[in-house]
Amino acid sequence: MPIRIPDALPATDLLAAENIFVMTEYRAMHQDIRPLRVVLLNLMPTKIATETQILRRLSNTPLQVEITLLRMASHDAKNVSEQHLETFYRTFGDIAHEHFDGMIITGAPVELLDFEEVDYWPELCRIMEWSSTHVHSTLHICWGAQAGIYFHYGVQKHELPAKMTGVFEHRQIQSKLTSPLLRGFDDLFWAPHSRYTEVRAEDIEAHPELELLAVSDEAGVYAAKSVDSRRFFVFGHPEYDRATLNAEYERDTGRMDDAPKPQHYYPDDDPSQAPRSNWRAHAQLLYTNWLNYYVYQTTPYDVRLAGKESGDAPAGAQESAPTGDGDKPYDARPAGKEGCDGPKNAQENAPMKAVKREAKPSAAESKYVEREDDDGYDPWSDRREETPFFEPDPWR
Repeated sequence: MPIRIPDALPATDLLAAENIFVMTEYRAMHQDIRPLRVVLLNLMPTKIATETQILRRLSNTPLQVEITLLRMASHDAKNVSEQHLETFYRTFGDIAHEHFDGMIITGAPVELLDFEEVDYWPELCRIMEWSSTHVHSTLHICWGAQAGIYFHYGVQKHELPAKMTGVFEHRQIQSKLTSPLLRGFDDLFWAPHSRYTEVRAEDIEAHPELELLAVSDEAGVYAAKSVDSRRFFVFGHPEYDRATLNAEYERDTGRMDDAPKPQHYYPDDDPSQAPRSNWRAHAQLLYTNWLNYYVYQTTPYDVRLAGKESGDAPAGAQESAPTGDGDKPYDARPAGKEGCDGPKNAQENAPMKAVKREAKPSAAESKYVEREDDDGYDPWSDRREETPFFEPDPWR
């Protein structure tokens, strides 16, 4: 199935040239299917390049995905035209009353600033707080992962002696080999990093609401998640193209004499040679697994229930319009700095209650019970009561 994006978005022609199926809005509207609603908060200065990279990953799945592009209203972007932003992007005030199946928060080149020094930090805090009640599953990337894990759980970042740049070998945490996010990954896999700060493994492991999924001996933490599977943190850049690190290196060499060279990236460590790509397969699998297992398989059929605690949904809510506070407009006014000086209270981030199907599992289902991983994933939770024509088997 294709990805659904605005017809005139620059990424449309680029993806079509790569033989990626991009569906026009007109055609999508005439299909009898509810697409997944995913909002992409793009904090990168190279917005068009980042759009294309992430949309490329989301498009290569069997799901129809409707993308909403989001930007910060409190920050003036200098590397993209205002016309592009006005045409394709929305601000938080435009979508604060809406609900989404998934959300992606990108990185940003502000790592050496304290979080509270970033000019749009109050607005970002407000969006991350809103995501807890209006988004079913959120994927944070690089600085977005550092910001998210700090805001929600108080895990600090630490400055590195030098920029961590290159493509590094990673391994899965042995106790998490069954996590659906990394399902299908090799025992060892490669992924790009490009950052000046890090979040340390011991800080994540010390937090009871977080799980460490993958690490690198050289690059440190790669992936972590919340135990309730609502928030994912990827501290690398799996979406990067083959040439992205090279472009960053050329930019850095124009600014400084001792720009760090990306490691394990150029053949024979020679920047004059064309860089190689050995991370695309795992990068695609990561996005596909997140979109399938943690968005499509578990999100409410009625998107207006996305982000709500399952235990709060009345019986039959998926067949009727939701009622209560969830329908009231969200206050999208910019938050004052007093609301963003530190992480949220842990009491406000209790794990989402899981709703299990009352019916006794069939014999076919029962054989998988002991193999289900421990992150709370249940492919039958929060689904319509009627028997579907096809129930996917997530363990194959």
